[in-house]
Amino acid sequence: MTGDRETRPAWSQALLRVTDELGLVSMWKSSRDVKLLCAQRFVRLFAYGGSTLILVSYLSALDISEDRVGLFMTLTLAGDVIISFFLTLFADKIGRKVVLAFGSALMASSGVIFALFSNYWILLAAAVFGVISPSGNEIGPFRAVEESTLAHLTPHETLSDIFAWYSLIGTAGTALGMITCGWIVNWFQTSKEWDFVSAARAIFYLYAFIGGIKFILSLALTSKIEAEKKISKPPGQGPQQQAPNETEPLLGGASNEAPAQPQRKIPFLASLDKQLASLFVQLAVLFALDAFASGLAPLSWVTYFFKKKFDIPEGKLGSIFFTTSIIAAASMLVASSIAKRIGNVKTMAFTHLPSAVCLALIPIPSSLPLALMFLVLRSCTQSMDVAPRSAFLASVLPADKRTAIMGAINVVKTCAQSLGPFITGILASVNLFWVSFVLAGSLKAIYDIGILISFAEHEMKRKKSLQQQRESGRDEEE
Repeated sequence: MTGDRETRPAWSQALLRVTDELGLVSMWKSSRDVKLLCAQRFVRLFAYGGSTLILVSYLSALDISEDRVGLFMTLTLAGDVIISFFLTLFADKIGRKVVLAFGSALMASSGVIFALFSNYWILLAAAVFGVISPSGNEIGPFRAVEESTLAHLTPHETLSDIFAWYSLIGTAGTALGMITCGWIVNWFQTSKEWDFVSAARAIFYLYAFIGGIKFILSLALTSKIEAEKKISKPPGQGPQQQAPNETEPLLGGASNEAPAQPQRKIPFLASLDKQLASLFVQLAVLFALDAFASGLAPLSWVTYFFKKKFDIPEGKLGSIFFTTSIIAAASMLVASSIAKRIGNVKTMAFTHLPSAVCLALIPIPSSLPLALMFLVLRSCTQSMDVAPRSAFLASVLPADKRTAIMGAINVVKTCAQSLGPFITGILASVNLFWVSFVLAGSLKAIYDIGILISFAEHEMKRKKSLQQQRESGRDEEE
């Protein structure tokens, strides 16, 4: 193989190196299930992007006040906490395929109800018990289940590449959803002379249709995505080894006791050993802080802020956020390359911090070009922490508890995030909209520093440990 590579022309070798560096080779060689999971994420985020662009404006057009819109978004996220918690906690027992298909059905039903009804409480019920994203980001049980499944299906050495493309594909879906739905609304209003509410309802019908596509993609997954069932060992035989593509936890000791724990009916944290419980608490606190900050400035509120302050129509608004989302998607590939060199934790902190500063500065300028400059600068590094964070979580969590722990962390994050939109709604109703941006950016900066302090040293120790294991393995072979 090496000989073939050496005989290739220089341009071919350079192209191969670039594609390998960007993770395209890893994505091409991935299994059919991995590609289907990425396709599901694309169509799901396409729908989220389109609905998020018009959500606040749609609710406002139905004569719902800004503080009640904030409450609506908060209760929507709170409902997602309950549904996500139970579905992700028992996803491995119920079946990951079943959970993904059920979530898709909820998504489709929510779109239909939003397209048919105008009553605040009916829409709230559809959002709470269904799947409507108030932020344009993940909602429902999908992400925790999919990320755990990707880690299960992917070798450790290519996991960061797969997570990078999984994140990029989702961001690209959001971008295309925003520009497509923005110009669809604009076309209905200008060419068909529909009012805004009717045009927005067409988008929610499209949302329901995409939920149906996602349902079909879920059914197309194979049984390989399901969690591996433990095989009971005869007395005297050691604990079952993990598959070679599963990674050891960063803080050792959790995996040795894993086979005995599922048989006991004990609380979630009590089922974890001391080190793993400590790791869970650290992650939960830091991610909750970041999620709360995100809740103060979710995408739906950001788009509404620009529309309200600068009077931008939906088509142009969709084009603006399409551009920023594409920039964010492209930056994810750079993040994967950086993470290979300086590690996941440092990449998470050093790339996310500039975006936090730019977020705080967005509402300060009174002119549109300056505000857009900070929005674009934020997008350059806004999503660069996503793939390294997913890879970091997959490496520090034991395989047999990964889905449940990632689901529990997502529940904590959603709980924290759910408080933000209500606060922003109140601030917007009293003409203090700008405060939510400044507060969000400041809290995100604190989160970045906290991540760096808490986990940079742990990751360095793990790298040294893995390097020593490889060297000792080579010595044994020699």
